[in-house]
Amino acid sequence: MDYLWTPWRYAYITGAAKIDGKSGQCIFCELPKLPDAEAKIVLRGQHCFVILNSFPYTSGHIMVVPFAHLDELQKLPEPAAREMMSLSQQAERILREVYSPDGINLGMNIGRAAGAGVAGHIHMHVLPRWVGDTNFMTVTGETRVLPEALEETYEKLRTAMRGL
Repeated sequence: MDYLWTPWRYAYITGAAKIDGKSGQCIFCELPKLPDAEAKIVLRGQHCFVILNSFPYTSGHIMVVPFAHLDELQKLPEPAAREMMSLSQQAERILREVYSPDGINLGMNIGRAAGAGVAGHIHMHVLPRWVGDTNFMTVTGETRVLPEALEETYEKLRTAMRGL
């Protein structure tokens, strides 16, 4: 049997209690308290921020997150909803410029049953996709293979988003 070690997954597995609402802390409420580089926040708006996904599906996987801790999109005040969509549009443009993908996935999983990893705090995923970017590792090994370190992704996107 072959083994592929993915030690970064341990942080995700052991941190699950912190994001399921049981610990009383929300990762999306806590991360903005940290310096941007440490939190991997690439842009702060008035109502929302753009952050790298720490456990991405592909390189360039970012999320647009409102500062307000809300569990349903319908609860988001109109100014924050407008900014969330505007930042999502800008994120799409920048991902196309930086990564030249074949397509973009954009979406929200609202609630645990819908697949939300952080069910209590809505967020919009924006990620580049390429024809043929899926492979057997995700299906059979529950492992993602990424061609770029998060730090490199952060620098690329932080630089591209300056001036927004």
